[in-house]
Amino acid sequence: MKQSILIVEDEEKIARLLEIELQFEGYQVCKEKNGIDGLETYCKGNWDLVLLDIMIPGLNGIELLRRIRKHDANVPVILLTAKSSIADKVEGLDLGANDYVTKPFVIEELLARVRAALRVGATKDTAPQGVDKWLSAGDLRLHEGTREVLRGEHNIELTPREFDLLVHLLRHQRQVLSREQLLENVWGIDYMGDTNVVDVYIRYVRNKIDPTRQLPELIHTVRGIGYVLKESL
Repeated sequence: MKQSILIVEDEEKIARLLEIELQFEGYQVCKEKNGIDGLETYCKGNWDLVLLDIMIPGLNGIELLRRIRKHDANVPVILLTAKSSIADKVEGLDLGANDYVTKPFVIEELLARVRAALRVGATKDTAPQGVDKWLSAGDLRLHEGTREVLRGEHNIELTPREFDLLVHLLRHQRQVLSREQLLENVWGIDYMGDTNVVDVYIRYVRNKIDPTRQLPELIHTVRGIGYVLKESL
């Protein structure tokens, strides 16, 4: 069965280019011109990925992303952004976007990012379905099925990317993981961004699992290599 991609983009030339290229790659494609129609179409379908422009009429891309994430925490979403919209990129990633592509873009790069996002999504769908899916380290616990994250008795809200990063660290406790390894396994092997994104998301996760800086440290920096999750050095 063909994988299905929803494009929400109000610039007709860009939307048509994306439609043609994605169909040529073998995807099933639907496109909408505004956020309201995009939300309605999203809710009616079962999408494998959403390509979402931030500056769209009716309901902007950030708000549409927010509503998509309330419905589904896993469907990959790639934002299409203007060069000047740094704040929108940050907000979109914080809300759970998987990636972003800056306009004007090279179609080969965008297709690579689509493949990477779809591969990560497929890995989640085929993960082993055990009875007990809790992962833990110290007083930190994470349930892969319900996506609950607890530190002691306190519930922690993570974005999809933060959650995936913490899952990978917990699955490989006491293993020193390089930034390149984290990029390949959390962002996907075709991710073409800078490895600094790993440092940014490590900081996000650290701030959420220990906002007061008073709890035992769990995620440790290994200088010159990467990171390791364990209860103590």
